[in-house]
Amino acid sequence: MTTRLRILEASLDLFGSRGVDGVSLDEIAGVVGVRKQSILYWFGSKSELVDAVLDHAANELIAVIDAAIRAGGSDPLDRIEAVVGAVFRPVVRRPALLGLIREVGRLDEDHVSHLQSRILPLIADFRAYLEAEMSRGSLRRADPGLLTAMIYATVMGVGTEPAVLDAVGWPATPAGLRSLRAELRSFLRAALSPGHG
Repeated sequence: MTTRLRILEASLDLFGSRGVDGVSLDEIAGVVGVRKQSILYWFGSKSELVDAVLDHAANELIAVIDAAIRAGGSDPLDRIEAVVGAVFRPVVRRPALLGLIREVGRLDEDHVSHLQSRILPLIADFRAYLEAEMSRGSLRRADPGLLTAMIYATVMGVGTEPAVLDAVGWPATPAGLRSLRAELRSFLRAALSPGHG
């Protein structure tokens, strides 16, 4: 693994678990085993590092979603299930990833805009896919934008609202995440099957 990638990986974990403001470049350098000047060689400032970490996280998410879409087959319900499963996978494997997404709301507008420029096209593509399949009759007709927002809010809520999930008795464990993923997939299949509605 290159030094640049090690810096990105360590920064993602630290930012996701402690927040961007709660982590210094010196701490990141200590975890990676380099000097602070090495970080500044690769990333000219902490702000540039934050944008690079957001890009790194977005790339990881985009890669798993693209792979899920290709592997999901031609049935739109199978593809939607595959995408939901793919988005949950990083939650189980790397909770700091969603911690980083939770942190985005606290970042300045430039960082938020930077991340949105990466994520919004992916969301728009998913919405367009839903709309096209609904028009073909492969999915029950619904508001594709609202449905996209509901799926996004559910998945992101898992990582960003632990107090609410705890209040309803849902265990934030790998087994709990698998159970939630199965429930969401089952709900979407039932709600979007063309024969329902």
